[in-house]
This record gives sequence, C-alpha cells and structure tokens, in this order.
Amino acid sequence: MGQLTRTGMGVALACGILVTAVGIGQSSDSNNNVKSAKSAKSATEEEPTGPYVALGDSYTSGPRIPPRTGTPIGCDRSGRNYPALVAKELGLKAADFRDVSCSGATTSDLTAPQSTGNGTNPAQLSALTTGTELVTLGIGGNDIGFSSLITECVGAGTLFKLADRITDVTDKAPCKEKYTSGGTDDVSRKIRTTGNRLTRVLNEIEHRAPNARVYVVGYPSILPVKGTACGRGLPIAPGDVTFLRQKQQELNSMLGQRARAARATYVDTFTPSAGHDACSPAATRWIEPLKPSSPAAMVHPNERGEQGMATAVLSAVKG
Repeated sequence: MGQLTRTGMGVALACGILVTAVGIGQSSDSNNNVKSAKSAKSATEEEPTGPYVALGDSYTSGPRIPPRTGTPIGCDRSGRNYPALVAKELGLKAADFRDVSCSGATTSDLTAPQSTGNGTNPAQLSALTTGTELVTLGIGGNDIGFSSLITECVGAGTLFKLADRITDVTDKAPCKEKYTSGGTDDVSRKIRTTGNRLTRVLNEIEHRAPNARVYVVGYPSILPVKGTACGRGLPIAPGDVTFLRQKQQELNSMLGQRARAARATYVDTFTPSAGHDACSPAATRWIEPLKPSSPAAMVHPNERGEQGMATAVLSAVKG
C-alpha cells in the first residue's frame, strides 16, 4: 500500500493522513492458505534457492524502516522489510534477490512504470525472467483505496468527537454509512474489480517466470476486534473499526481465492498478527498508529511487523 503522513487532530487530521496508500486483513480461508504454488511442484521439493523477485506496495517495501535501500528513493524500500528478511534466511546471494516493491503501487504499476515523485520505478514485472524461482506479491490495498478509506473514517470519527468519548458510542459508524449508502457497497465492488486485475497479473507472472513458485502475501491486521480499543491513537468510530476490519478480511479472502485459482500460494499474515494491530501496546504492535512510536510510516508495519510477515512467508516457502 501507500504511505500516510502525520497530521493534527480534528478535521485537519482527516485531510492530511493519506500520502500514497496501503494496508489490509485476514482471509476467511486461512486454514487452507499453504498450497503448492504450482500443481507440478511437490510439497517435498527443496525450497527455492533463487533468483527471488519481490513485488508489491508499501506493506512490502517497508517505508521509513531503516535502512533505506534501492532506487528510486521514492519507493522507500527498507533493507529490513520482509523480502529482505526472507532472502537472508534463505541464504540468497545479492545477485539472486531483487526487491522492486514500491510505496503506493497498484496492480497497474506491476505492468507499467510508476512515478513516485522522487524517481520512476520500472514496471515491476520487468524484473521477472524465465530463471526466476521464487516470487512474492503483496498488492491490492491501493487498488481499493484503503488508505483513503481510513482517512475518511478518521475524519468522520473526529467530526463526531469520538476521539474524546470513543468508549461511549459502540455502534456509531458514519464512515460505513457513507460507503454503503443506497444499498450498495462501494468497497466490495472495488475488491471484486481488483480480483480480476490480480488474476491477469498472476497469469502474466506465470508467463514470464514459468518455473517460479509464486506466493501472494496478504495484509496483516490493522485494527482490533473490539471497536472501542483504539481511542486517540486512531480515532475511528467503533462501528467503523468493525467495518474496516471486515473490509480487510474481504480483501484478503479475495487474494486467497485468486491465488489458489492461479495455482499460487496464499500467505496469511492476518492470523499471526492478531493482537498486534495499530491499537495494541507499543511494545507488541506490528502496525503503527497515526503517531508512530517506532520507525515506520503511519498505519504501516514496523520492523516487528515486517519480521512477522517474513516468518509467515518462510513458513509457506519451507512448508
């Protein structure tokens, strides 16, 4: 996904959060997440030794987690993001690892250059070759405008003054009301459209890298189960916390379904991130709130979160 910038409270908070884009939750299919990347691959086959290509948005690139690495600078890749940690654990040489993920990326940026405001990232799929053995892909949050959705919900929560008395109103969901007015669910519609795009991307990956194992990496939990748990750290109305969490689950469910249909592996990062959302204690959270306490972009994984995602990917790769 993209990247969120620091803002003040009140209406200004809602207006200033979104910079680039990103993040999202659990698939209902989490019990069936680890399947063979391709039907011809055996579960007992040795783990890939590279080349490894990492594709994705800011939940993959790890903005503001030091050290920054790669070009263009505008992609804001971290040398401690989950692809880098996976490559290290697999013992890959530098020549056998390419991280082309980029903050703000959508599915369109996989097949066309992406302008970042500080350099242009080539089409991410151009990094693939017939010799590529391992591919991870974390994408979709920006396609559905999830960061914009969070911005709207924070703004609505602030306008209703829920930041100060968030525990007093457990069913208020002004943001949900906006996105589901008229009997339609605009977010669900975008998720379905993104699913069609993802299928085309996965087909193209197989065409360009026919021998690669492909892992579609889902988004970790951003928000807690209990809508009253966030308070000032992420002033979203309790009912909207539930709504956003449901949209995360819906997005991840789609990612899992499309991955399996394309004979790829879906990696569930939502389940292991339970209790480590942006509203959890600073010492244990994987996702930072509006005011990060660890080096990371707002409402994005910190280093602990990237490590947790790497562990999930490695479990699938070695499983």
